[in-house]
Order: sequence, then C-alpha cells, then structure tokens
Amino acid sequence: MSRASLEKKPHEVASMFDAVGKNYDLTNTILSFGQDRYWRKRTRRRLDLKAGDLVLDLAAGTGVSTEELSESGAFCVACDFSWGMLSAGAHRDVPMVCGDGTKLPFPDNTFDAVTISYGLRNIVDFRAGLREMARVTKPGGKLAVAEFSTPVIPGFRTVYKEYLMRALPIVAKAVASNPEAYVYLAESIRAWPDQEELAAEINHNGWEEAGWQNLTGGIVALHSATKPADPA
Repeated sequence: MSRASLEKKPHEVASMFDAVGKNYDLTNTILSFGQDRYWRKRTRRRLDLKAGDLVLDLAAGTGVSTEELSESGAFCVACDFSWGMLSAGAHRDVPMVCGDGTKLPFPDNTFDAVTISYGLRNIVDFRAGLREMARVTKPGGKLAVAEFSTPVIPGFRTVYKEYLMRALPIVAKAVASNPEAYVYLAESIRAWPDQEELAAEINHNGWEEAGWQNLTGGIVALHSATKPADPA
C-alpha cells in the first residue's frame, strides 16, 4: 500500500489508514518518544469535560484518544472514516461510528464538545470539517484540535524538520505496518498552517475565541474554541 498524496483524496487517505491500523498506536508512541500519552491527557484537561457530557472524538482511529477522554466521566463517541483503524481498536470499550468528517452522521446541536487529534490535517477540506464539527455541536459547546504544528524554538525547529523528513520514515520502516504512510505524514505536517493561521481558520469556520497552547515546544499545538451561543 503506497502513501496518499497531499491532494488528500478521501479514498486514498482511508485506504492508507486501513493499512496502518494494526501497529498504529505502538508506532505513534515510538515516533513521539512517548509524548503521545502526555498530549492526550492535555487534550482531555483542556476540554474540562463533566460527567454526563456528550463528546465526539473525530478521527479517533483506534479509539485510544476516546478512552482517555472517557476518563472524565463524559460519554465519548469515537468516529473515523477508516474501518481498518476502528477495527484495530474494537477491543476498546467505547462506542465507534464510521463517518466522514465533512458529512458527519449526527444531527445538528448534538454534542457538548467535539475534539479531533492529528486528523484535521487529513480531511480533504479541513475548513468544511471545522464547519461540520460546529454543526453537530451545541451552541456554547467546546472544540479542541490537537495537531502537529510549528516548533517555536528556532534551533529546535530546524532539528524537528530534519527529523520529519529523514529520521521519521526510517524509524517507521522498523515498526509500522505501512511505512510509506509516514512519508505522507511528514509532508502533510510541513504543509500545515502554523498556530496563528490555524486559529484564524477556526474562527472563520463556525467557531469563536480560538486560541492555542504549545506542547513540547510547539511540535503539537492544542487549539480550543467555542461555538457561538444562540442569539438571545
């Protein structure tokens, strides 16, 4: 299975992720030097979920992020457009739904919060994805977007870019079930908007008051926003 292109044709991206599901969680832990667990915890804390909240975890993959969100006591639904990824996480005790991020299979104003981790970048039209996430969120509801971003320390930024393009594919060959997918991963991260640009896109596509926290020196940026409340 070859990698998807940066045109992000949905069938190519879905097929690529179907092929990496088996070793996906292990590969992510190795490639992130174990930081993936920390990033998941920070996302849960940022949302400040309450028991009884209904939460959508979009691009949930194997559901490892959904499990973490469920630690809050909220009812969390995993949604992903890759059957292979969902099947790889079938052992997890979380509800799973296969769905397209640009055409979510949920009614308007359903969720108290929606989150997407390292998946917004893979949606063919991420702006449409943001609007669709806003559609299914209740007025005043929360958004959290965890995504690879632009390191803020100049010297470290150079080292990180070299890691993405050189070391990451080499490491992936040793542990990933589809190493070519991680070439796409590196390319898509390099092409992604920086923190300020993404915050502006979030504010222009159904959300307001978008801001961010840099994690691990800006390797990951955790953006959060709210859906505008209904006018009085």
